Amino acid sequence: MRRKRIFWPMVLLLTQWQSISLAQSAEEERAPSFSEAQSAAGKVAYRKHCASCHRAKLEGFQLAPALVEKRFDQSWRGKSADILQFHIRRMPPEPAGEPGSLSDETYANILAYILLSNGLEAGGDALPSDSSALADLTIPRLPGVELDLGAPVVAAGESQLLKDLPTLTSEELRDPTPEDWLHWGRTLDGHSYSPLKQINRGNVKDLKLAWRAPLRFGSNTPAPVVHRGVMFLHTPPDTVLAMDATDGRVLWRYQRKGIDQPTKKRGVALYGDMVLVPTSDLHVVALSAKTGKPIWDHTLDTRAPDTMRRGFHLRSAPLIAKDKAIIGVTVYAPKGGFILALDVNSGKEVWRFNTIARPGEPGENSWNGLPLERRKGGSVWHQATYDAELNLVYFGIAPTYDTEPLLIPIEKEGINNDALYTNCTVALDADTGELIWHYQHMANDQWDLDWVFERQIASLSVDGELRKVVMNVGKMGILDALDAATGEYLFSVDSGTQNVITAIDPETGAKTIDPEKVPNSKRGSLICPSAVGARSWPPTSYSPRTKLLYVPITEACLNMGPTGQGGRLLSTGVDLSLATHPDASDGMVGRLQAIDLVSHELGWTHDQLTPLSTGLLTTAGGLLFSGDIDPSLKAFDDESGELLWQVELDDAPSSTLVTYSVDDKQYIAVVVGLTNNHIRDITSSYLKWSKSIDTPRDAPPKGGAAVWTFSLE
Repeated sequence: MRRKRIFWPMVLLLTQWQSISLAQSAEEERAPSFSEAQSAAGKVAYRKHCASCHRAKLEGFQLAPALVEKRFDQSWRGKSADILQFHIRRMPPEPAGEPGSLSDETYANILAYILLSNGLEAGGDALPSDSSALADLTIPRLPGVELDLGAPVVAAGESQLLKDLPTLTSEELRDPTPEDWLHWGRTLDGHSYSPLKQINRGNVKDLKLAWRAPLRFGSNTPAPVVHRGVMFLHTPPDTVLAMDATDGRVLWRYQRKGIDQPTKKRGVALYGDMVLVPTSDLHVVALSAKTGKPIWDHTLDTRAPDTMRRGFHLRSAPLIAKDKAIIGVTVYAPKGGFILALDVNSGKEVWRFNTIARPGEPGENSWNGLPLERRKGGSVWHQATYDAELNLVYFGIAPTYDTEPLLIPIEKEGINNDALYTNCTVALDADTGELIWHYQHMANDQWDLDWVFERQIASLSVDGELRKVVMNVGKMGILDALDAATGEYLFSVDSGTQNVITAIDPETGAKTIDPEKVPNSKRGSLICPSAVGARSWPPTSYSPRTKLLYVPITEACLNMGPTGQGGRLLSTGVDLSLATHPDASDGMVGRLQAIDLVSHELGWTHDQLTPLSTGLLTTAGGLLFSGDIDPSLKAFDDESGELLWQVELDDAPSSTLVTYSVDDKQYIAVVVGLTNNHIRDITSSYLKWSKSIDTPRDAPPKGGAAVWTFSLE
C-alpha cells in the first residue's frame, strides 16, 4: 500500500528564480477551466487563508513569492494542475496554520482564483478537485508573458553575498569549514559526511521545506557545492547557477552557447575566486565566482581527428590538487580514455595519463594481441579523490563494450586478455601524472559490471594495524579495500547481490569467475546483478563516527543470451533482458546496505519497494539521508537503520545530497526531476520488474526539475 502523504507547511510555493522546465507541447495540452462561482469563492478563501503571506494582490512578500505574472509563469508553465494543487495543499492556511486542513473544494477554489488572477478567463466546466482529474490539465503560457531562457549571463548586480565571498584556498579545500560543502563528497577524500549536527536524530522529524527553486529539464547528475552561503549548481543545458543558499535566489547564471547536443555532467569545482566547469563542446571554463564571467577557457585536445570529437565527453567536475585541475574523459573512440591535469590558474594542460595501456608501457600485452587502434573503453566518469599527504589522486576506470575480441585468450606466451587499465583503481602522482600503482578489481569484464565509481580514503584498523585505505564498491556490490600508498590488497566485503564471482582470494583479492556465467555461443545464463548494477552512479557515504560505509543497492538481474544474437550493448552480441533477483521476490527491489569496516562484515539493512536514486549523506547528527524514486527523501538512524523521517517529493530525486549551514541554520538539499543514466535505468527496470511480479505501483508525480531544500524552521 502506498504510504500516506506527508504535508509540511510551505511558505515558498514558488521561488525567486530565472529558469524553468518547459514542456514543449504545453500549448497543445488541455488548459484548466473553472467557473465564475469557483473563482469568486476562491478569492474569499485566498484572502482568509493565504493573503497574510502572499499579499492581497498575490504579489508576494519576503520569503512568500509572487503567485502572479512572470514568477508564476516561470514556475508552472507546462506543469500539470495536480502538481500545482499538490503544493497549494502544502501551504499553511491561516488562521489554523495546519497544511492540508482545508476541504478539497476549497483548495480547488483557491486554485481557480490564482488562475483567474493570472489572466485565464472563467467560464465553462468547473475545475475538478481530485488529483487524477487535475493531472490531465496543463498550466498554459500566461497572456503577455515572454521569457528569455537563453541569456548567457545574468549580472550579479549589487549582491552583498557575492561581494563578501572570500577567496577559497587549497588548505580550505583539503579541510573545509563544517558549514561548507566544497566538493562532490564535501571533502577531497570523498566521504559524503558532514560534521554538522544541528539536525539530529531527536529533531529530524521537524524538518520542513525551506525553499524550492525550479530548474530547466534535461539530462544531468547534479552535484551542488556550497561556499559561504552561495550554492553553485551545474544544470541543463550547460548552465551554471550561483544561488543564495538560504532562499534559492539566483545571483548569476552562465550558459554555454552554441551547444547542439548537451551531455550530462556531475558538477563543478571551486578554487580561489573561480568556478571550474566542464562543457559539452569539450572545454573546461573557469568562471568568476562573483560574476559568472569567464576567466580562462581551455579547449580539450583529443589527439584525434575532428570527425571523432563526438566520441569524447567530459562527465565529471575537475578535482583540485594544489595548483592542478585534474579531470577524466569518457571516450567511445579507439585508443580509449585519458586523465589530464590543467594548470588551475591558466587552464594549460600540464600532464596526461592514458587509461588504456600503450605499446612500450606496463600492461601493453594485456589486450589479447590487439593493436592500439582496436583497444577501446577505459572511460573515466567520476571525479577523483586526493590524498594530500601522499600527493596521490585516485581514479576508477571503466571497462570496454568491445568485449568480443577479449572473450577467448589467444594463448600466445606473454599475452593475456586482462585489458589494463579497465576496472582498475589507478593512483597517480598529482604533480606529474605518473602511475604510482594500479589494482585491477576484475579483469576482462564481459558483463559491463564496472568498478568505475568513487574511491574513498579512510584510516582504518586492519589486522590490528592502522592503515590508510582507499576503497570502492563496484556494480556487483562488492567492496574492495586497498592500501592507499602501495595498492596492496587488504580485504573485500560482498553484499550478496551477485552470482558471477564464486570466490575472492584473501591474499590478493583475485576473483574466481563462475564458468557458467562466461558468454558462449551455446547457452545463456542468469546474471546478477543486471548491467544497471547493484550499485551505480550515486555515491556511497562513509561515516568516520560509526566506521560504517553506506551503499545504495538495487536488486535486479538479467538474462544473458548466447553470443552472436545481435545484442547491442556488448560486441559479443549477447542479448540482455531484465530478470527478477531471487532476493527481491518479496517486491523489495531497493536496499540501503551498511558495511562494517571494522569487522569487514555486512551491517544493518533497510529494504524498500523502490530503488535509491540519490547519493547518500551521513552527518554527525547520527543521520543517514537518501532519496528514491518513490519519490521521497528519507532520514535514517545511521547506527540502527531505523527510518526517522520521510517527505514526499513531486519528482524523482537525482543528485548527490548535500548539507550546509548559513547564519547558524543547517540545510539539507536535493535536486529532483532531472534525468540521467541511473534514473532512466532504474525507473524503466523497476517498472518492468514490478509488472512482472504484479506489484501495483503509482507513477511518481511529475513536478519538474527543481532544488528542494529543508531546514528545521
